[in-house]
Amino acid sequence: MGQGFGKAYEPEEGVNTTGNPSIHEVDGGRRHVLRCTSAAVALLMGSHTLTGHAATAAKGKSLGFTSVPVSSADALVVPPEYEAQVLYRWGDATGVAGAAAPTFAGDASNSVQEQLLQAGMHHDGMEYFPLDKNPRHGLLAINHEYTDDGLLHSDGMKTWTAEKVRKSQAAHGVSIIEVVERGGVWRVMPNSRYARRITATTPMAFSGPAAGHALLKTAADPEGARPLGTLNNCAAGQTPWGTFLTCEENWNGYFSAQDKPTPDELRYGLRSKGFGYRWHEFDERFDAVKTPNEQNRFGWVVEIDPQDPTQTPIKRTALGRIKHEGATTTLSRDGRAVVYMGDDERFEYVYKFVSRDKVKPGGYRANRELLDHGTLYVARFDAQGYGRWLPLVHGEDGLTAVAGFPSQAEVVIKCRQAADAVGATKMDRPEWVAVHPNTGEVFLTLTNNSARGQGGRMADASNPRNDNIMGHIIRWREGKGQGGSGAFDGDASATEFRWMHFALAGDPNADKAEYRGTIKGDMYGSPDGLQFDAGGLLWIQTDVSTSAMHKGAYAGMGNNMMLCADPATGETKRFLTGPAGCEITGVTFTPDRRAVFINIQHPGETASERGDPAQPKAVSHWPDGPTGGRPRSATVVIRRKDGGTVGT
Repeated sequence: MGQGFGKAYEPEEGVNTTGNPSIHEVDGGRRHVLRCTSAAVALLMGSHTLTGHAATAAKGKSLGFTSVPVSSADALVVPPEYEAQVLYRWGDATGVAGAAAPTFAGDASNSVQEQLLQAGMHHDGMEYFPLDKNPRHGLLAINHEYTDDGLLHSDGMKTWTAEKVRKSQAAHGVSIIEVVERGGVWRVMPNSRYARRITATTPMAFSGPAAGHALLKTAADPEGARPLGTLNNCAAGQTPWGTFLTCEENWNGYFSAQDKPTPDELRYGLRSKGFGYRWHEFDERFDAVKTPNEQNRFGWVVEIDPQDPTQTPIKRTALGRIKHEGATTTLSRDGRAVVYMGDDERFEYVYKFVSRDKVKPGGYRANRELLDHGTLYVARFDAQGYGRWLPLVHGEDGLTAVAGFPSQAEVVIKCRQAADAVGATKMDRPEWVAVHPNTGEVFLTLTNNSARGQGGRMADASNPRNDNIMGHIIRWREGKGQGGSGAFDGDASATEFRWMHFALAGDPNADKAEYRGTIKGDMYGSPDGLQFDAGGLLWIQTDVSTSAMHKGAYAGMGNNMMLCADPATGETKRFLTGPAGCEITGVTFTPDRRAVFINIQHPGETASERGDPAQPKAVSHWPDGPTGGRPRSATVVIRRKDGGTVGT
């Protein structure tokens, strides 16, 4: 979800005051400031191509479905060749074996104990794990990013209590559910031995270089080894050994800080004012004055084995502490794991982790320590379409005790500060990463950045538009060779890359040139979710905030949507539009590509981004219709009516 979990909930941005060299300075002092005219945009798109791209890219796919028009209707609209089924809504029973199956109360009167056995709120990233070699029987691991307490409780936040805090914490985290398709209809299996809810109070473990460090120790956990819970779980990833990586994003918004936050707290967005969740009023963990180290125990990638409900989720500290949007895992040429990650905030960075060891056969048991050892990098996007991965390693490139990094533990705990120090490139809200299944080419959404162009932080080659309210998608190919020499062959473990833009988002009819973009096909703005299917089609989901939707430059762009693009040609077609006030997020496929799962997050969200319990259906009554009690986030499964391949 990223940057706006609401005016009412708005997490403060971290203060990135670093004077990292701009792309212009990295390129030997030559000025390449783009004026955001139509000519400049055309120059950007045509100035270079990725070495070897034309020869190695997958053959273009036919997007055979009927493109849907933009929509402002309170409905989920899919192509006429397709059908959609609501599968798992906030408040639906998770199907935990031996447990009760509480039903959703339309007046939001479900108890904390019931919520612990029900789908959490605000579904986000998810992954599908097939079972029994059956593509249509599997597990869905689903993130629940945050809560709208105006809808979660019968009277909203009118009277705030410890019970409401516990219910909010229970509605966060992750669901693991067992699903099966029979006769074209999918269902959540009851009494499943796999099903479980992981919440903001679930016992977890630390591993990697920061485990046991003094900055992770609290009175409740003096060893610094057993954190409690996960929250603000945004995008996600699936590892080659079959585990789920869930990512903690805007965790700072849950803490109240001291009157004068430290520079390190400010860098991550902690402030002294009260935050929208108000957990700190009844849970001292989230009072940064009383429990100052608790904040350091969030902001991590958490690994979960979906096939073992007894496994303790593990926070993998080697991957760094940031506001993780996602964790997309691929393999290097020599079989090591490579994890790409975005830090979703304006002027933050792109990271990757390369494991020391190769992935072994044998699933999670054989690879349980793989993500604890390796090298963490941050990206520098240089001018003329080249870039370099800068290692974040204690003792290298100024990351020394004198600079505040006495060990690798401090490097990963203060990951943003380490990236500042080595000179990473400030990007326009790095979000989801997708890796092409055939070529290894990497795509990244940069959702938007209206502050680009302010305070001296001007447009540059990789972020080419000031007042970038529309966002863009960048692509790169990994390899070796500086200045055009060498082979950019797609080896994910390489320390250099060749980049270009895939699309600058926008409305082709916008008044301002910088809002029009370069999309080849159906328009969109604020790209967020991103995923390749096994056939090499690129799926793009949008997250236009409700405060911007249908207004200004977004007036003609409708509700949030999902599109499908052919990366070889750039052709882009709109596949679906969501109901009023929602974000489209989370996308995963069955192995046979006969079904795609997507999430509808916060339908009915108001411009203030907090629901009114007196009028819960003021904006939307999806998915339960006019007789339902309130709008509900939900997982939806979509298939072709003829049973064919999704995307055709």
